[in-house]
Amino acid sequence: MSRLTRTVATLALTCTFLIACSNPDSQQQTSTSSNKPLEKVTYLTSFGNFGRDAYAWVAKDKGFFREAGLDVDIKPGGGTGDNIAKIEAGAAMFTPVDLTGLLLARGNGGAKSVVVVAGIQQRTMAALISLEGNGIAKPKDLEGKTLADSPGSVVRNLFPTYAKLAGVDATKVTWVNGAPANLIGLLASGTVAGIGQFVVGEPTVESVAKGKQAVVLPYSEVMSDLYGNVLITTTKIAQEQPDLAKRFIGALMKGLVHSIDNPDEAGQILQKNVPASAPAPAAAELTLMSAFVRPDGAANVVGTIDTNRVAGSIKLLQDADAMPAGLTPDQLISANLTPKP
Repeated sequence: MSRLTRTVATLALTCTFLIACSNPDSQQQTSTSSNKPLEKVTYLTSFGNFGRDAYAWVAKDKGFFREAGLDVDIKPGGGTGDNIAKIEAGAAMFTPVDLTGLLLARGNGGAKSVVVVAGIQQRTMAALISLEGNGIAKPKDLEGKTLADSPGSVVRNLFPTYAKLAGVDATKVTWVNGAPANLIGLLASGTVAGIGQFVVGEPTVESVAKGKQAVVLPYSEVMSDLYGNVLITTTKIAQEQPDLAKRFIGALMKGLVHSIDNPDEAGQILQKNVPASAPAPAAAELTLMSAFVRPDGAANVVGTIDTNRVAGSIKLLQDADAMPAGLTPDQLISANLTPKP
């Protein structure tokens, strides 16, 4: 081969390489720790895109998912009932749902193909939130009032049990439907007297209802041993793709820890990915949520599940006639995937 021929061939190969490197569409996304293509994962937030769910966006923005070899598509969830249905239908692979809501669904014949793989909040954050001037200061004041929440929300579905334990006549409370994104607006406008929310929603409610103080009735005051949100997936994924599940759980928990340790940054990351969100209320939500994620301090391993506590929650619901006997924690929790203390 002549010198000219070799030079032309070298230039051609160099140009081809440069074109390929400059064109991101010509290459598959790969993990930062290997040359393997990223595996696609679909994820639903627990309920809309509030600060309490910012940790998934943080895990994506900080590269935690990519480091685990995952390309995660994050979509807003619609509450426990809707999220369980979408996981079972294959519309998403992972989502947080309230454990009590999941227990109620499973105990009454539903949610048969999902399992719990991590804990998000070690205590329930379910609550009813009203505003000063609405005549609600204690649970009994709910009688004669109209409340709003989505039909599948754990706050709404757990309300009969809460009412029974709090001494409220549930038949005297009216519920109307409201989409997750519209609930706070309904409350701020005076359309309803209260809404189903998480305790950490207080800063966001007050930021919308300008000048009015929120009144919070936490469910944990009458049901102290209940877990909050837990991460679920399908039984099929847990059994057939345990490595993927462990990598996802690890990356998500890393995002959760980073978020509660750095709430201001997490609020900014949420707004960057969800422009309609406000960073300050999001950061305030995460600050409040920290005590629910690590109730006994920073040394605790995030994401653990205590089956004895779950058994206690099942008994509480059964004693309140919210579900029949028969359900045990091992039927619902994937012990080989949950983070260990």
